[in-house]
Amino acid sequence: MTDHSQAAATPPAPEATTAPPPSPPADDTVTAPLIRVIRNALDRLRAFDRRRPRVWDAAVTGFWVVAAVLDYTSGGWRTVAHDDVTASEPLVLLMSLCFSLPLLWRRTHPMAVLLLMAPASLVNIWSGAVVQAALLQLIPVFQTVLRSSFRTVGVAAAVFVVPVLAIGVRIPSAWGQEVVSYVWGLVFVVLLGIAVRTRREYTEALVERAHRLEHERDQQARLAAAAERTRIAREMHDIIGHNLSVITGLADGGAYAARKNPERAGQALEAIGSTSRQALSELRRLLGVLRDDQPGAERTPQPTLDELAPLIERVRRAGLPVHLELHGEPRARSLTPGRQLTVYRVVQEALTNTLKHATRPTSATVTLTCSRTHLDARITDTGTGAGPTADAEEAALPAQGIMGMRERAALYDGTVEAGPLPNHGGWQIRLRLPLEDTHP
Repeated sequence: MTDHSQAAATPPAPEATTAPPPSPPADDTVTAPLIRVIRNALDRLRAFDRRRPRVWDAAVTGFWVVAAVLDYTSGGWRTVAHDDVTASEPLVLLMSLCFSLPLLWRRTHPMAVLLLMAPASLVNIWSGAVVQAALLQLIPVFQTVLRSSFRTVGVAAAVFVVPVLAIGVRIPSAWGQEVVSYVWGLVFVVLLGIAVRTRREYTEALVERAHRLEHERDQQARLAAAAERTRIAREMHDIIGHNLSVITGLADGGAYAARKNPERAGQALEAIGSTSRQALSELRRLLGVLRDDQPGAERTPQPTLDELAPLIERVRRAGLPVHLELHGEPRARSLTPGRQLTVYRVVQEALTNTLKHATRPTSATVTLTCSRTHLDARITDTGTGAGPTADAEEAALPAQGIMGMRERAALYDGTVEAGPLPNHGGWQIRLRLPLEDTHP
């Protein structure tokens, strides 16, 4: 027969292992929201202080006045007063108000507030009352550390400590209690004020540096935008101005040939069509590169010295006889693409000005001379310049073109000289470009 009592006393078999209880949340998950709440509350208090400083000063002063008066009415000051206290209760109330009411001006005149509290502090210590509201003197001391020089801070510390030392003279046994506690409180407040002031100055320096960097960034962006606008205007001027001048010359020649030689007029019209298409293609390519919404815009190499021959041929078809002369070693082909583009644009602009502004049958000569250190490009023509009927805008165009030439040449330490030929009528433009950078 089975022993049921023994079976009942036997402990049950262990059950299957269960999952451990969830661990308490980590400290950072608990403290992070608390820190965020405290930071938000402090930010709101600072914002309210900035909006309504007088209301905040009145609220703080009212709080300490109520606390000082409650200490008087409840008799709490008697628990720390000495046995031989000589101060009457009205005097204790007056001292409590002298320590709390001046706090209304603690931020605007902290040193004056501290000097106003000094007589009450001396009476408080000498009478033996040792009103706890006397510790409110540390508030203007803290404000003095935040706003004044360290010499003024030393004066404020002396104003606070001297009345405290008087109790050591009157009651020698107070050195271990009142004097030491007051001095340690002063040291703590001064160190706290220095830390807060240092952090505030450091934050202000960071904010000022951020504003200065932002201003410099905006200024650099404006300068870069201005330089880019100048570069775009220069390219547009070179591309459109040259092609329109060629088209104008071809149209004038075609109109003259139409009366005598229709075949030559047809050739002029074909040349006008090809030049117009080329101008539109270059303009479309330039605008496509400038647009942000077309990252895959066509980008062809800029013109080089090899493109001078087609350029001169187009000018010849427009009716201006041009002669090309090359002197020196063919080292010009080793020029950087930027220098070659400068030479090409200067020659293009010079011939364009000749097409637009020459007033008599004209021919032009392009002379390239390459030495070991420099490349000289000299463009001359036999024209007489703009006629007397040209308006101010047309007369300013050559000056703008010459300015663009000089800007291009200056990018590579080059120079451009422009002026009339000395011996006979005509105009010349001379470009002198170093083959290598001359600046360190």
